[in-house]
Amino acid sequence: MVPSWAFPEAKEGMQDRHTVLVVDDEPAIRQMFEDILTGEGSDVVSATDGRAALDLLNEGAQPCVILLDLMMPRMNGWQFAAHLQADAALRDLPYAIVAANPRFRDEAERLGASRWLGKPVDIGDLLETVDDLCAAGHPSRGSAA
Repeated sequence: MVPSWAFPEAKEGMQDRHTVLVVDDEPAIRQMFEDILTGEGSDVVSATDGRAALDLLNEGAQPCVILLDLMMPRMNGWQFAAHLQADAALRDLPYAIVAANPRFRDEAERLGASRWLGKPVDIGDLLETVDDLCAAGHPSRGSAA
């Protein structure tokens, strides 16, 4: 776990406990997000692809935000986003696209994402995104788990 003092620019963020779903096929990315977010007081659930993320959501996981990679095997971020949009119980769940290629910034808006974060992710931007999107709440699932 990475302590919060290791990221002084992040000390203002993460005021309330949040549950975040991280969907990325790279173990190092999932672990980095988990270390940062748990170090700031969040609970983190992770999935290796969109299919695994949908399974977690269908099994009752209630994140206030999803951090979503696009390029994944089995079910990629585009397919996962389409499933979210098609499911009335999930369509209002905020998510941020996390991608290295800046051309996906426009793609994020087209997919209905609330935000876009470029890789490598700026820790301050990550914490601000989670705080903002969790504070907005999710009408059918509650604002935080």
